[in-house]
Amino acid sequence: MKELTPEQIQKNWEQLRNLITNTFEGERLEKLNKMYDHFEDRMCVAPASGKEHFHNAHVGGYVEHVLHVVDCALKITNLWQSEGATINFTTEEVIFAAMHHDLGKVGDMDHDYYVPQESEWHRKNRGEIFTHNGDLSYMTVTDRAVFLLNQFGLVMTENEYIGLRLTDGLYEEANKSYYISYNPDWALKSNIAYVLHQADMMATKIEYDEWKRSQTEEQEATKERVSSLKKSLTVDDGEKKPQQSEQLSKKSQDLFDELFGDKKWVK
Repeated sequence: MKELTPEQIQKNWEQLRNLITNTFEGERLEKLNKMYDHFEDRMCVAPASGKEHFHNAHVGGYVEHVLHVVDCALKITNLWQSEGATINFTTEEVIFAAMHHDLGKVGDMDHDYYVPQESEWHRKNRGEIFTHNGDLSYMTVTDRAVFLLNQFGLVMTENEYIGLRLTDGLYEEANKSYYISYNPDWALKSNIAYVLHQADMMATKIEYDEWKRSQTEEQEATKERVSSLKKSLTVDDGEKKPQQSEQLSKKSQDLFDELFGDKKWVK
């Protein structure tokens, strides 16, 4: 599983705060700083998902994912524009929506959305590193994001609301009426939702690929260690001298501890 160092977590947090400072101004900047000051201790270490095979299910994964989506959204906006698409939204709008599309994963004003999964069975067999906090009232992630922004008096433009609201695309059933319309008058008036959905999908898929590669590398390393363990147990002579047997036994135990740690097995 991917792990960020404390230095990486701090660097990502500083990058996010610098993005806010360099993008927004006036009263809006003041309100954003107030919100991010409030959530700092929780947000900078929050995961982006609960299961390791989703995306960024590690400490600091939320901020890393947000930065990734913002970067992808800006690049995709430029691509759409270069291909002739109408870009009738501002850079500030696309950054604001990208930054806050998953804000609901921070939780409420005082409680985390994700808490560590204490069940070893769920961690080992389902890859569930974090689980939802049962103390929170149910809301979709998007609804909770809008709720939290309201708590700090952060008013969205129509483009920002549409972009944030529809970032999950058709993965959210409630978005279907926005994306699929048989009346041209009801079609989306801006491409911001398409850009943000593509950005979120792109970032999520890349983060999954990074996790998958790390899993493959870990599996290959484990195979090599197992192979070494088997070789250490192989003796050409038919019998081992007591001293050789003791040395092999110790070497095997050292390799076993390296592979699986010092564990007490319970039947």
